[in-house]
Amino acid sequence: MKESLFRAVLTMSFLFVGMLSLLAQNQFPSQMWYKGNIYGTDGQTYAGLVKYDLENNVVQLQTETISTFTAYTVSHFEIHNETNERLRTFYSIPYSLNGDNEVPVFFEVLTEGNHITLLCREYIATLYENVGTKGVIGMNPSNGPRTKTSYRLAFNFYFLTNGSIEKYSLNKRDLFTMLPGYDDEISLFMRKNRLEHDKRLDLLRITAYYNELQN
Repeated sequence: MKESLFRAVLTMSFLFVGMLSLLAQNQFPSQMWYKGNIYGTDGQTYAGLVKYDLENNVVQLQTETISTFTAYTVSHFEIHNETNERLRTFYSIPYSLNGDNEVPVFFEVLTEGNHITLLCREYIATLYENVGTKGVIGMNPSNGPRTKTSYRLAFNFYFLTNGSIEKYSLNKRDLFTMLPGYDDEISLFMRKNRLEHDKRLDLLRITAYYNELQN
């Protein structure tokens, strides 16, 4: 049990380090091209440089030209992160993002088990900060505060169980609802390992541990 959990955590640790490396270069993961494969619903496999856009649920393939695929025509795709030599895998799964009808949507698989799977959709969050004019020479206070805009990598998490996907609210109480039956064991595991209920790598470790408890 410990060995399989260690492997899952080690894999995602490398992936997360790779993401931080990209951010240090002022590039978000979705803005990069990766070596990878796209697996079409028609059974065809397409290899080349791959770039994904989860907001619009499309994935691009660069060979001699650039081809665009939608989640309707792709079963899944995988990218090879050369920063840490690890694969990231994304599946097209029917889901209603806005409460409308279900449509194919790309989800990244963070950890997969016999009982529950942790999925993720990353996005670029826009942050706004009001910057006052006090102490700035030549500025007229009547102009009011200015707005400073920045961006950061953010994530939405989902749990897949019994063929149903449910979005995680990032509320700690809801985590135990999503992972029922082992509240005491999970609480102890989180305390011993100083894990948070709303962090990407921590959620992966908690979910992997839950699946081990179920076995």
